[in-house]
Amino acid sequence: MKAVTWHGPQDMRYEEVPDARIQEPTDVLVRITSTGLCGSDLHLYGPLSPFMTAGDIVGHEPMGVVEEVGSAVSSLSPGDRVVVPFNVSCQECWTCRQGLNSQCETTQNRDQGTGASLFGYSQLYGSVPGGQAELLRVPFGDTLPVKVPHGPSDDRFLFLSDVLPTAWQGVEYAGVGDGDSLVILGAGPIGSMAARIAQHRGVRTIVVDPEQDRRDRVAARGIEVLSSEPREDLGDLVRDMTGGRGPDAVLDAVGMESHDTPAAGLAQKAAGLLPDALAQPLMRKAGVDRLGALTSAIDLVRRGGTISISGVYGGATDPLPMVTLFDKQLQLRMGQANVRSWTDEILPLLEQDDDPLGTDGFATHHLPLSEAPEAYRAFRDKAPGMVKVVFQP
Repeated sequence: MKAVTWHGPQDMRYEEVPDARIQEPTDVLVRITSTGLCGSDLHLYGPLSPFMTAGDIVGHEPMGVVEEVGSAVSSLSPGDRVVVPFNVSCQECWTCRQGLNSQCETTQNRDQGTGASLFGYSQLYGSVPGGQAELLRVPFGDTLPVKVPHGPSDDRFLFLSDVLPTAWQGVEYAGVGDGDSLVILGAGPIGSMAARIAQHRGVRTIVVDPEQDRRDRVAARGIEVLSSEPREDLGDLVRDMTGGRGPDAVLDAVGMESHDTPAAGLAQKAAGLLPDALAQPLMRKAGVDRLGALTSAIDLVRRGGTISISGVYGGATDPLPMVTLFDKQLQLRMGQANVRSWTDEILPLLEQDDDPLGTDGFATHHLPLSEAPEAYRAFRDKAPGMVKVVFQP
């Protein structure tokens, strides 16, 4: 089969690899029809390179058609259409039953000190072959894949794999409802989808991003937008828009991809170029995040408010303004999305004819999987208008 594989920092390749196959009676084999490019994939492209092995198959946003089922699978049959969540989670252990699928005790990577395994996401998360491929082996066939109806285009359902549950959890963790106010930092895929979800719930939503084309895309849905430049005026501007108090919550959908801390950015790149034996302990113990978005969130949110973090951070010793967090009596909620805990709640919205979250038109680019190496470069460089890429094998 053909797949997208990692071969070094900023070196993704489209090449032939051994076919995925059934390995356990509970597995299903899925023929991929669409698979997304995620902002988190850029971390593999650079900062997380020390935890990658040449030939690793990447990608964690797939959907397709069941090709084959293991002998113990009873809920799916060949020909069924499914979306595959990015958490490899069993749905049966204690943490899964608490709704913490990203911490699944069955696939937890205790040797790495990390949570549940993830498709296509480095040795830190199990080195599980990913979904930017023609075929994907999916464990826990009876409980992990999400069965979706035939008919609508793949785009209607594909984002159940990651974008929708991650954005949904971000809004849930923000604790906002009808009449509340929410500032979202970042208008990439997660930030823009979170804005649609918050708007759907009656939340006053303000999205902040430095890129004009991304702001325009959000504003086209009637959502308020602001530029994050100049940053020194942002706090006063947001407080003026929210009665002088600040929003009830801020959702950080940027994470360590923030571009306003050049020194930390250089440290990330330098660590990624070191030999693995040196880089791995440095990445585990050093604070190399760019914290601009998080410090903005702390400044913007009202006293007693909530900060919800969906953007990924990786530094182990990042300095935080604890005196401000304590003085403002802030609540922080964060973590990998517990995908399977949210999918059943989201799916009915996707089955509506009016497509209230606009998933049909959410992707900005549809490309053959063979063009993935070039797409990674363009996405990293924020090519104009490139917000969400969907590959089709």
